[in-house]
Amino acid sequence: MKTFRRLSIAQQTAQHLRDGIRQGRWKGRLPGVVRLSQELGVSTHTLRASLRLIEKEGLVALSADQRSRQVVAKAPSTKDTFRIGLLLYEPLADENAKVQQLIQEIRHRLEKSGLNVFFATETLKSLQHDRARVARYVPSEEANAWIMFGGSKPVIEWFAEQPFPALAIFGRSNEVPIASVAPDMATAATSATKHLLQLGHRRIVNLCRKPRRLPQPGQPEQAFLDELKAAGVAAGDFNLPDWTETPQGLHDLLSSLFRVTPPTALIINEVPLYMAVQQFLAQMQLRVPEDVSLIADNADPTFAWFLPSVAHISWSPEPIVRRTLRWATSAQRGRADRSQIRYPAEFITGGTTAKAR
Repeated sequence: MKTFRRLSIAQQTAQHLRDGIRQGRWKGRLPGVVRLSQELGVSTHTLRASLRLIEKEGLVALSADQRSRQVVAKAPSTKDTFRIGLLLYEPLADENAKVQQLIQEIRHRLEKSGLNVFFATETLKSLQHDRARVARYVPSEEANAWIMFGGSKPVIEWFAEQPFPALAIFGRSNEVPIASVAPDMATAATSATKHLLQLGHRRIVNLCRKPRRLPQPGQPEQAFLDELKAAGVAAGDFNLPDWTETPQGLHDLLSSLFRVTPPTALIINEVPLYMAVQQFLAQMQLRVPEDVSLIADNADPTFAWFLPSVAHISWSPEPIVRRTLRWATSAQRGRADRSQIRYPAEFITGGTTAKAR
């Protein structure tokens, strides 16, 4: 199996710049740092570091006035280049490190195969996961095909109805006739829930984002609820709560949950939320796992520094990259591809779970 490359964001961005220049995406004067960083979905600090790398290689050079950069390498025509738009869940800088690496690797591999790939100026978050907003925005961009990350069901349904090829990575693509790829989080969620139940937990909360709760629970969330019911737990709003997705909204939810009959275990969607929950528990002087067990439903490289080790759900990014390349090849050749690929995800037992008090 090919090892998944772990380059820095600056190195990956530099590679995208190299590929884009060689494919003719940029000619003559490069866009300004702010505009180019927005186009590539990285910070201006990262972009400047990437530009320094390719300057040393002679691909670009500062202009005479020292205010802009010129492409030095001769680039071929891009008249017939197949153009793919990447519609992210939220800005790339806000994603956890593992998802950032996945997105950058997908872009790099697609561009290496000769495709023209760009980040959409909007995200699903800025479009509020609203079907009508997406329907107005997407046609405004020049793209032959689209890849979306973490789409809600209404948004994915809209893409499935369009004449152009579209691929859903993660998100609510089940029961929608669209090409998709994602780890099998439902099976892993079942394993995680069983593990907590075996430790005697009954007050278990699954803390997840709105697109995973509404209009009905997603597959992993439904698997969690089903496992509770199978164990005789009366699953309801306590187990899959609604909350306002802001720092204050999260704090208010946690304060409410721990006020009367506090949960003994939490399964937490996304690493930033996991960190926020840990901060709240520390302020409440609650220990993990002695007082509360925690499971992250995703992994992050920072977890390697955690003691005790974090119980989490793990998945490999390489199958997503390979599936995306196969879909892109079919899309470029005009072949219909609506296969839905699910590959195993694994629940990793860590030191943040213990028997319920």
